[in-house]
Amino acid sequence: MTPTQAATGHGRQILVPAAAESVRQVAPPPPPVPDPPIYRALLRTWADRGRTLPGLHDPEWVRLATPPGGPYRISAGRDPRGDGR
Repeated sequence: MTPTQAATGHGRQILVPAAAESVRQVAPPPPPVPDPPIYRALLRTWADRGRTLPGLHDPEWVRLATPPGGPYRISAGRDPRGDGR
């Protein structure tokens, strides 16, 4: 934006948008770099052995992280004082 003086001449500045041609274009991000072959081989070995892979669903973790009694069975405890706090 470029400042201009108001018609009254009181030194007040009004910001005027710059021309669209002067707006700097942002380059798109570069494409992701593929994993080096050693990591691809390691992931393939883990998958062949049934191990967990980064970024994928892990049914064993879901099973271990589920509260006893199954999901959605968590309830608030009773108020021992009976005053609602």
